[in-house]
Amino acid sequence: METMFDTLLQLPLFQGLCHEDFTSILDKVKLHFIKHKAGETIIESGTLCTQLCFLLKGEISIVTNSKENIYTVIEQIEAPYLVEPQSLFGMNTHYTSSYVAHTEAHTVSISKAFVLSDLFKYEIFRLNYMNIVSNRAQNLYSRLWNEPTPDLKGKIIRFFLSHCEKPQGEKTFKVKMDDLARCLDDTRLNISKTLNELQDSGLIELHRKEILIPDAQKLL
Repeated sequence: METMFDTLLQLPLFQGLCHEDFTSILDKVKLHFIKHKAGETIIESGTLCTQLCFLLKGEISIVTNSKENIYTVIEQIEAPYLVEPQSLFGMNTHYTSSYVAHTEAHTVSISKAFVLSDLFKYEIFRLNYMNIVSNRAQNLYSRLWNEPTPDLKGKIIRFFLSHCEKPQGEKTFKVKMDDLARCLDDTRLNISKTLNELQDSGLIELHRKEILIPDAQKLL
């Protein structure tokens, strides 16, 4: 039967560590294992990031609001998953999103102090961490240079995908049609017509002030 430690070893941050090193880490670090009920907020947006938090089991919702709260994006992410490793360092060390247990979820956290004092002594861990943060930065940068599309359907799809952490899985956009039209610099009528075409194709589901994308991968 797979243990929590087996799951930890599957996380990108720990991949490549030998059993002896991993055992040594576990002997030193104080791991905080928490079980969360469905609907429970695990991390609130704006909270200071003072730890690495790993989702070991279950599914969580990532809830991200635009700066002026014009729209909200909700993504479903399954374990294993590392929560915002990029927020541990840098100019802004606060979580940008909120994280809510979608199902019963198990997390474990490691303090920033231990990451600095011990984990960064292991070259494999340092490389893994830098690769994770670098890959994220590169992916976000590449989105800026995607060729613009002339048709409205392509613009809407690009808007959806550019606001997602991962281009897979279920996404929900809570947004008024008027606000979406302003974001895309088009008319409400054109936006509504194109969204209905996407719904007819089975790519999205339209609800009141809400757009559900069952599988973002199909938008690619």
